[in-house]
Amino acid sequence: MSQPRTWRLVAIILIALVALFVALNIDHPGWAENLLFWRPADQREISLQLGLDLQGGLKVLLAADPPEGQEFEAGSMETARRIVENRVNSLGLTEPVVQAQGERRIIVELPGIENPEQAVETIKGTALLEFVNAEFSPLPPGTVVTTTLGGPQAAEGSVVTETTSLTTTLEGEGTSDVVAGTALTETEQAQSQAAGKVYETILTGADLAQVGLDRTEQNQYVIPFELDQDAAETFGQFTTSHVGQYLCIVLDKSVISCPTIREPIPGGRGSISGAFTLDEARQLAIQLRYGALPMPLRVESFNRVGATLGDESVNRSVRAGVIGLSVVLLFMLVYYRLPGGLADVALLIYVAINLALYKLIPITLTLPGIAGFILSAGMAVDANILIFERMKEELRSGRPLSRAVEMGFDRAWPSIRDGQLSTLIICAILFFFGTNFGASIVKGFAITLALGTMVNLFTAVFATRTFVRQVAVAAGDWLSERKWVLGV
Repeated sequence: MSQPRTWRLVAIILIALVALFVALNIDHPGWAENLLFWRPADQREISLQLGLDLQGGLKVLLAADPPEGQEFEAGSMETARRIVENRVNSLGLTEPVVQAQGERRIIVELPGIENPEQAVETIKGTALLEFVNAEFSPLPPGTVVTTTLGGPQAAEGSVVTETTSLTTTLEGEGTSDVVAGTALTETEQAQSQAAGKVYETILTGADLAQVGLDRTEQNQYVIPFELDQDAAETFGQFTTSHVGQYLCIVLDKSVISCPTIREPIPGGRGSISGAFTLDEARQLAIQLRYGALPMPLRVESFNRVGATLGDESVNRSVRAGVIGLSVVLLFMLVYYRLPGGLADVALLIYVAINLALYKLIPITLTLPGIAGFILSAGMAVDANILIFERMKEELRSGRPLSRAVEMGFDRAWPSIRDGQLSTLIICAILFFFGTNFGASIVKGFAITLALGTMVNLFTAVFATRTFVRQVAVAAGDWLSERKWVLGV
């Protein structure tokens, strides 16, 4: 047997320590949470996310409410469901459920929601953003206007963000090209003037190519956006021919701000900023990013739901899981002895890595998700049993310990590989089914099972093999004389 490489053991120990640091239920320092660069800045908390069945939340039933005279298209509800699902996912919630019910209804389950009213408004709002030509007459923030796309009645049922102190900055090639309009003192006169006029809409939110959420050095939230190529050209031509005039930013027929076009803006980039709270900024960004719904939705029912399992049931489930895992660890130790003890260490590392990944990705723990984790843990033990039984066969055949260790792992590997591969294929099918049919519970099971299967390949093969090799090299002669320690 070749000499084990020390770096492998060091790498396993480091991975195990990092996993324990993340998995333990402690207050993690800010620098650790800031390492989660793939998650939004406001969602970088290192904690376990629980689903609706474990922590309760909100259940909303939405129904299509098309205006009188508008035809109801068959595919519009599926489009609405996908938009609602995208908006809900962007709220940073944990494994929400968005399912169609019949032909005109959508069920939305929001676990752990803190502000249900705002969440519902985000889901069903239209958020029609318009760039409106105000010519030489600026409009104060909050003015309700009629545009070439319709009047205030067109925005009914949508969310109108508070606009009293909002401003908008449009950017060209990296520099600010617009200054805020002068505050008006005759607000009532301006609103009266706007009431009898139809303003030309130059561009809409449908022309946005990218929408984000950012934070300034002054701790103010802004919504940077970028227009698509055609819209950017249109915008550049318009600002070139209207220098010195006003361009109003209108959300759901309510003016956000009315800056002056100071010079041509060819870049098509800008940002909406002002007195946003985090929830308001996130809500507006989500609505703009995923566009308007194909039809208005009304809330038919709105219910808070408690944890389906209840705290006592969850505690009992946790205790049962700990007892079951302890029995498995004890069995491995008694039946396989020293190799079983090493497998127990690898299994504990497996549990720590999985819990750490659940926090880091993050992955929501629901009852089906926990079932997927337990199933993958059982398969992790199964892989070790295959390896040790092969190893025992080689030892009984009279082969030396070093040779038996290598052959045990080599001969067990094809069975382990094929078993894990077939499991991953099933997980992919379940994930596809859950994604395309709105069955997020099935998707959660598939994710936890697939993740556990991949971690199993690391712990059951790489980690256990490294441990057994190290022990075989350090105490090979002693173990060869006392094969009962190896379970033979």
